[in-house]
Amino acid sequence: MKSKDVASTHIAVEQIVRTQWGRVLAALIAQFRDFDLAEDALQDALLAALSSWPKNGLPNSPAAWLLTTAKRRAIDRLRRLKTASDKQGELQAIADMAQDCEHTDDDMGDNDSGIADERLRLMFTCCHPALPESSKVALTLKSVTGMTTAEIARAFLVSEETMAQRIVRAKRKIKAANIPYAVPSEDNLEERLHSVLSVIYLIYNEGYSATHGEELIRKDLCTEAMRLTEVLLELMPNEREVLGLLSLLLLHTSRHDARCSINGKLITLEQQDRTLWDRELIKRGVSLLINTLTNSSCKGKVGAYQIQAAISAAHAAAATYEQTNWREISMLYSKLYEYQPTPVVMLNGAVALSFAHGAEAGLAAIKQLEDEGSLTRYQPFYAAKADMLCRTGRVDEAIVYYRQAVELSKNATERKYLSQKLDRLSESLERDRK
Repeated sequence: MKSKDVASTHIAVEQIVRTQWGRVLAALIAQFRDFDLAEDALQDALLAALSSWPKNGLPNSPAAWLLTTAKRRAIDRLRRLKTASDKQGELQAIADMAQDCEHTDDDMGDNDSGIADERLRLMFTCCHPALPESSKVALTLKSVTGMTTAEIARAFLVSEETMAQRIVRAKRKIKAANIPYAVPSEDNLEERLHSVLSVIYLIYNEGYSATHGEELIRKDLCTEAMRLTEVLLELMPNEREVLGLLSLLLLHTSRHDARCSINGKLITLEQQDRTLWDRELIKRGVSLLINTLTNSSCKGKVGAYQIQAAISAAHAAAATYEQTNWREISMLYSKLYEYQPTPVVMLNGAVALSFAHGAEAGLAAIKQLEDEGSLTRYQPFYAAKADMLCRTGRVDEAIVYYRQAVELSKNATERKYLSQKLDRLSESLERDRK
């Protein structure tokens, strides 16, 4: 086996994991109703791919190959388990399942609309009201996106061990309570809506600013989050917060092409070429937002996603960075904090306040966060404070915070940007001291 074949196979498998993990895993869970069995079987299939593909070439449909292989591995595991207990009825059921597996088409199909979507079924299963809120979101992120436990832990600002325990408990609860793998009836949709929307937004956020890897943006996750929101909108067409979330995602996505240069360099909002913003996406996002606020047929109250969409719309309305209405954005963040009183919202509000009323006002606003220590491992906190310190002329202090931001950044593009800012500040300080 040539080393370049092995390398290309690893790249192919990595790409499949990034883009198809949730789709394949959802199909496996749908058939076997067992999260651990499905995950173990999929891992077996990935190892088999690393062995087979360099020798035999990539299959026509790698995702279908993985699904079929994973089904067979799962059936083998079940057969070994049931043979040990010698339960004839269960063995026959496994044999029937194996026969069905042999007839699996080498194409997963385009099953991406309506409630037939297995990923949406999986999300509603994970967001069952019997599970704690934090466990619902964590398990769904793990199952639908293929995010690692460490990445999910960072999103929730908890340790990896704590997050792993949450996920394990959630899986056990689903199995013990025999929670059905299904989109709930219309009467029960609303009680799970908040969790499902939270999951979709976290999927999008991981795509918009990837916590790991070389790329700043994972467009596959952004696209998946928007697609799931649109599928959800088919189920709940007049729900304000579903409309609000889709509006928010469209407005965020409109800026994708302006956020990175051709050579992969991060471009901040201040420096972005606004002619690259997708005006059609902005128009659609703003239209949806107006609809949520003015259409009497919409159900539900004004919520956090509509407010965030309004913040994004305020940015989109400014022809230049200098024309940004920071006072309006600052007030919207204050309103958002009433709905989501979290440290991250407080930090974002402080950043808006620093532009609306000066960097000193922003520094005063985030002092509480620093005193509480709630964002001690959160890179954007250090980058935001460093920027505010720079704007007040306290360059030596800013350098300390930029160093911490660089240390905490796991994304290569983001880390390079922060490192360059740190280097420029250090050189400037050195020159001033001479």
